[in-house]
Amino acid sequence: MRHYSTSLPNPRQACLCLRPVFGFEPPEVRERCPGDVDGVGSASSMSTGSRRPPVAAGDGKRIRDDALMLHDRDRAPGRRVTLEDVARRAGVSRAMASLVIREEPGPTSMTRSRVLAAARALGYRPDRRARSLASPTSRLIGVTFGGGGRFHFDLLEGLYAAAADHGYDLILSAVTPERGEQQALESLADFRFDGLVMLGPPVAEPGMAGSIPVAVMGWSVKDDSVDVVRTSDEHGMSLAVDHLVQLGHRRIAHLDGGSGLVAVARREAYVEAMGEHGLGDDVLIVSGGEDSLAGLRAAGKLLASAHLPTAVVAFNDDTAAAAVSLFAQEGIDVPGRISVIGWDDSHLAQNPDFDLTSVAQRPHEMARAAIERIVARCDGVEIEEREVVLEPTLVIRSSTAQPFVAIP
Repeated sequence: MRHYSTSLPNPRQACLCLRPVFGFEPPEVRERCPGDVDGVGSASSMSTGSRRPPVAAGDGKRIRDDALMLHDRDRAPGRRVTLEDVARRAGVSRAMASLVIREEPGPTSMTRSRVLAAARALGYRPDRRARSLASPTSRLIGVTFGGGGRFHFDLLEGLYAAAADHGYDLILSAVTPERGEQQALESLADFRFDGLVMLGPPVAEPGMAGSIPVAVMGWSVKDDSVDVVRTSDEHGMSLAVDHLVQLGHRRIAHLDGGSGLVAVARREAYVEAMGEHGLGDDVLIVSGGEDSLAGLRAAGKLLASAHLPTAVVAFNDDTAAAAVSLFAQEGIDVPGRISVIGWDDSHLAQNPDFDLTSVAQRPHEMARAAIERIVARCDGVEIEEREVVLEPTLVIRSSTAQPFVAIP
């Protein structure tokens, strides 16, 4: 009986074993086989009919590992892993690897396992842009968002979950003071997305309305081709003002959210709610914005006024928390001297450091409603109600109490 070493075979054996298994010869191995002139073996070895010893058990795997190491080393550092890399590592054609990655029928379970293992080992991520161009539908939903505070992150989390349930993924594009709606949409256009969800900016006429399914979240749009998912600002502000009036407050201020459509809706709702309680003469609106810095500035304006109100309803939790922080810095107790109500019931409102009474929206329910409408539009399903309006609730915490009464 002949025995063979279990160490890596000599270069000649490596050359012979690599071709049928992988369909290629790494350059380092080829250089180690100078006598291999006819693609199978040397002329001298073939003419003499010499037989090479068989490869011992275990050597095949060592050969394959050696080849994969050489191939991975050939790939330029930092280069994106391609489907060709995955196919080569798995020992299949690119077409077969593509079928596996796209979860199409055809490949055997063994082939699927091998391709998926190769993809994981190489850290392969499908090129969604290329896939969207090659398929009738991209299974992608674009999302534009702006500076909506922490609540937008809650909405995004809900959108991701809802989209995944329907076999879709999201492509995000931010709107900033220096990057408007048009630029945000242009960057999304490269992906040929199937529908669009707008968290911001809150515009009356969305740029892509009528061309693809569009859903806006948070404000009303008159265009019949646009779906709307929002929380009732009117009911939310009524809950906040009702709560404060019941505690005994009359001088209730509103730190508004700026000039956007959502801010306008809440500002108008505040004026209406105050009027319903006969407090129209006590209306006090302080211009602000959507982020913490805007909240600090608005609270600063409030402190500079001649008469400090006994309660404040802020545009959102970010601005409310900023106001609480400034009040504390100035020695003004919350809620002892001034009560504060936020909006969204975000994680910030639930933070024990602020413990904000807040108007609660339901971000995951809103997100699911928006995604369901986009998917239905993409599938050609008729939707009866274009606008979904969810009713908010008021979560009462320790930032509100009866108004301060000075002791004579």
